[in-house]
Amino acid sequence: MRRTAMTLAAAVAVSALTSTAPVAGATPPSGVTGTIISKTTANGKDYILREITIAPGGSTGWHHHLGTLYGVVRGGTLTHNRSDCSLDGIYETGDPIVEQPGTDNVHVGRNLGPTPIVLDVLYVLPEGAPLSVDDPNPGCDYQ
Repeated sequence: MRRTAMTLAAAVAVSALTSTAPVAGATPPSGVTGTIISKTTANGKDYILREITIAPGGSTGWHHHLGTLYGVVRGGTLTHNRSDCSLDGIYETGDPIVEQPGTDNVHVGRNLGPTPIVLDVLYVLPEGAPLSVDDPNPGCDYQ
């Protein structure tokens, strides 16, 4: 019985970590998969290491985070835009990327290239926070 309860609790925790809060008019990701490699909690913060793959033509959808993300591009080329539609950066294999938290840091990551993008990302979030929060397209001509 105890093992079943622990398994159920783990499944609920993983489900919560892989979902985002719904937002009216949100732009959901497309062609994106993610695998949590490890997770630990210390001093009120969740530290989550995740591998993310974005297929050619894929997009993270517009979103923001409640904590800081530190990543590195393992393969492919990531095009990253801010909510004012400006280009934040083009990140290639080996490049680091940092995403700051908050609703004033809404962004989208897109794969405009012919090969999958693979990212290793460390999320530093308030304990129990979702990985990301979906946002509506701020009026840019792309998802």
